[in-house]
Amino acid sequence: MDIQKEIRLAVLIDADNVPYSNVKGVMEEIAKYGTPTFKRIYGDWTRPTVSGWKNVLLENAITPIQQYSYTSGKNSSDSALIIDAMDILYSGKVDGFCIISSDSDFTRLATRLREAGMKVFGIGQKKTPNPFIVACDKFIYMEIIPMVEEEQTVAETKTKSRGPKPSPKVSVDKVNKETLKLITATINDIADENGWAFLGDVGNLLLKKQPDFDPRNYGFMKLTPLIKSLPQFEIDKRDTDKGGIKLVYIRIKES
Repeated sequence: MDIQKEIRLAVLIDADNVPYSNVKGVMEEIAKYGTPTFKRIYGDWTRPTVSGWKNVLLENAITPIQQYSYTSGKNSSDSALIIDAMDILYSGKVDGFCIISSDSDFTRLATRLREAGMKVFGIGQKKTPNPFIVACDKFIYMEIIPMVEEEQTVAETKTKSRGPKPSPKVSVDKVNKETLKLITATINDIADENGWAFLGDVGNLLLKKQPDFDPRNYGFMKLTPLIKSLPQFEIDKRDTDKGGIKLVYIRIKES
């Protein structure tokens, strides 16, 4: 996603759905899209199972928000996060939100924030239900974000047996027929009379169609090498007036 200016982001984290070992890497990922001005995490911090969070929150300057679990089986921290999100929205101090959770309960919140003109980024595990994913402008799977840990956090993780466990490493997804169909249709949507489409426009439209589309899901850091790996497409790098800068165009190979 192209960000025209450095946007201010409210980062709201659901502690019940995020392993603490992922947080530093997640914060570095968020920095690519804007400047976190609010950093809050919601949970019941009286429980012994959240003891591993202390150093992580201090290292990343994240404010813990206490929310007691009033009823067994009910996640009261969701409500606290939603209420704070609306308060921040009406304060006018941010341009967008980053909701870090794998919980579909935040689907309506993401939709409402976008209706108010906010950019909404979601970060969660691959188990995240699709309604929450498509409610965001961009959704990033936690499994593709490098795990970055401070020495203190690593040491604490080794000595504590309780608390959230790190996300299991998953294999890279293969480019399946559905993904090829999506890319092909997107190229056709914006191609010129010769079938060529500017890669930047293709990437933006792919993200609008499928918010969780990310080349890293398939083992590539950028869209260009992903396209190069697919024999169904061809690439043309065109010179510009600016020395050393080339524009990348792609089209579907003729069968």
